[in-house]
Amino acid sequence: MKAILALSDGTVFEGESFGATGRASGEVVFNTGMTGYQEVLTDPSYAGQLVTLTYPLIGNYGITPEDFESRKVQVAGFVVRELADTYSNWRATESLDSYLKRAGVLGITGIDTRTLTRRIRHEGVMMGALSTEETGEELLARLQSATDKYDAIDWVKTVTTPEPYVWGPDESEAKFRVSVLDCGIKFNILRELAKLGIRTQVFPATATADQMLASNPDGIFLSPGPGDPALLGYAVETVQKLVATEKPVMGICLGNQLLGCAFGGSTFKLPFGHRGANHPVKDLPTGRVVITSQNHGYALDPNTLPADQLEVSQINLNDGTVEGLTHKSLPVFSIQYHPEASPGPMDSRFYFERFLKLMEARA
Repeated sequence: MKAILALSDGTVFEGESFGATGRASGEVVFNTGMTGYQEVLTDPSYAGQLVTLTYPLIGNYGITPEDFESRKVQVAGFVVRELADTYSNWRATESLDSYLKRAGVLGITGIDTRTLTRRIRHEGVMMGALSTEETGEELLARLQSATDKYDAIDWVKTVTTPEPYVWGPDESEAKFRVSVLDCGIKFNILRELAKLGIRTQVFPATATADQMLASNPDGIFLSPGPGDPALLGYAVETVQKLVATEKPVMGICLGNQLLGCAFGGSTFKLPFGHRGANHPVKDLPTGRVVITSQNHGYALDPNTLPADQLEVSQINLNDGTVEGLTHKSLPVFSIQYHPEASPGPMDSRFYFERFLKLMEARA
């Protein structure tokens, strides 16, 4: 079946559909990773986006439930150059096509993803629409008359857990207990913390500081998540109160931005974001460089951060943006990238151990 992808700048791509049929819209972005399409599909930080993969052959190793990063497909739509007709993987239970059909998510294959990626790099991310039911002209007309814009929606509230839940070792076996502010947590973050003997209690993004502190946790974790941090005043207020307790705090991705905003910083939108598994980051105190997995469209403005309280500890070597913060007197730090990978390199996994050591020092 034919499928159409239209961009808000008037560009139209025609390909073949896979997955579900119908209509979808969202912000069009690209990811440069060679593997990990299943983790990308289920990463809550991709909510509201039509995700393009730059690697050309997708679907060749199928779908494995053990590798999900959340409870459902999070992307609004999926764009690939070539969908594999068959898959080969002893762990897989179904094809990418059947998985997206069950999830009700549209996909398009057979388009020039290289041209699409170049357009996004040159023009910046933009709204797009995907359809199996309309012509290119009809899709463009609907897209250009739409009032819903990605930056105007609080996507965190669409992906956060509705109720608190617990992950990790039993209470009697846990080394430490951590309260997590779920703005779009990935399961592998919880897995990595559990490997270190940390029992996590995951709270909705709208939870109050009092609710998160009621069990007297040993530490606080600020999760990744989708969308514009400027819309998350309620979460920033919570983070301010959590930091004031002087408990160890670690933040990842959106958690890094929330932490910066809690100290008065502000964010700005990147032209085309950082999404992929090959982003070099330099740790300024040591000079060490790690290759990181990233997925974000916004960054902290370093000029708005209080230099007497926060140190910009890491930068992106591609564009110099803020990749890490360390508080100068409190046991608080954050990173903009994903040490849990899934997908991507595990070079920075040791930051979970750093968080553990902060809690050990205060035990």
